[in-house]
Formats: sequence, C-alpha cells, structure tokens
Amino acid sequence: MGQKIHPNGFRVGITRDWNSRWYATKKEFGKFLLEDHKVRQFIKEEYYFAAIPKIEIERRGEELIILVHTARPGVLIGRKGAKVDKLKSDIEGLTGRQVTLNVHEITRPELDAQLVAENVAEQLKKRSSFRRTMKKAMELTMDRGALGVRIRCSGRLGGAEIARTEDQLRGSIPLQTLDADVDYGFAEANCNFGKIGVKCWVFKGPIAGRARGLSSGARMAGTRPGGGQGRGDRDRGRGAQGGR
Repeated sequence: MGQKIHPNGFRVGITRDWNSRWYATKKEFGKFLLEDHKVRQFIKEEYYFAAIPKIEIERRGEELIILVHTARPGVLIGRKGAKVDKLKSDIEGLTGRQVTLNVHEITRPELDAQLVAENVAEQLKKRSSFRRTMKKAMELTMDRGALGVRIRCSGRLGGAEIARTEDQLRGSIPLQTLDADVDYGFAEANCNFGKIGVKCWVFKGPIAGRARGLSSGARMAGTRPGGGQGRGDRDRGRGAQGGR
C-alpha cells in the first residue's frame, strides 16, 4: 500500500508506445541511451518556447530519425525552414550520425499534460498567484474537452519559508485503470526563492479495446474473453445460493 508508479511508465507497452524505438546489443545500449538523452536535452533547451512536450527517436543503422511534437511549429521551423535545418546540422554535429528530422504539430495543446505543466511553471516564474494560475489552467483544459484534470504544485509557494504542496482537481482521474487515456506531465519553475515542481494529470477519456484485445466495458465488468464469468462472479453466485 502507498506505493507509487509513474503514470506513463505504468502504461508503456499496453496503451502507450515507447519514446525511443530501437534495438541495441548490451555493449551499445548505454551509449545509445545517453545519446538519446543528450538529443532531447539539447532540443528542449534550444527551443523551449516552441512548446515541445515529446521527442520520439528511432534508429535505422547509422541513421537517427527524430520526431518532434510541437504546439508552435512555426517557431521550430523558422522562415523557409532555416531553423529546422540548423537544428538538424547541430544534432548531426552532436551525435556524428545522419539525422532525419520530422515535425508533428499538436493541434490541441491545452489537452497535453506536459504543456499544461510547463505553462503553469512559466507563470509561477513570473510571480503569478499559484492558486489563480492552477485554476485558470484547469478551466482551460476542461473547456477543451478533458474529462478530468489534476495539478499539484510543491515547494516554497508564494515565497513562504516552509515548503508545502497544493493540489487542485476537476472531474475524475482514474489512475489505476489501464483503459483510461491519462496523460502526465512534470515541469519545474526556477524561482528566486527556490524550485517549484508542477505535476499535471489530464484524463481524455477511455481507450476502447486497445489493451489485451478486450473492450472497456468487458474489462470493467470483470468478464473473460469467452463471455464466461470470472472467478469472483462464480464465488458471488455461490454465496447468493447459500454456498458450501
């Protein structure tokens, strides 16, 4: 009881895909992993204001295929693709590999938990009221069609001497349901009086029939693929009839 798991890691391989997709031998695995981390860190630092929540990386021989998700593709691409060409050459210099760079636009950034968390953190850097900022971000997310949103801020909120945690919730966040499309994001606000951590959960709705080949309704009812009763249903039936 009381154990916690990362919401994205909980769903990887079931309803969520890996951010890095490649195969490596035991000798090369550490080198590739560190290379992926450096690429992501470089892109986030150089183009932070392009609103980039996710960077996917694939490898094909010596070729590095990078898919950048962004809410502001114009900031990342630049005039006539000048910025994206510079970014490509910088990554090639960083890794020493041939790079293919693709840009994917996020049409509804208000429903991306990472972007919501970064937006709240950016407002906290500018000394905005944390309660007002959290409330405004949640209202905007709910207006865009989310079924639930939760934001948690931790640290010296408002410059207080003692660090504390403030939590606000709208709607529902079913964290233990693998059928639920729950997005998670984390960001940090580097304020003058210390760091404030911002966590965000966004519930977008159920994912029907993607995990284990079962429909959402069948799994929640506790039935098996063949349509028969589960063990718990049989036991409850025995109890109703008097049992043994």
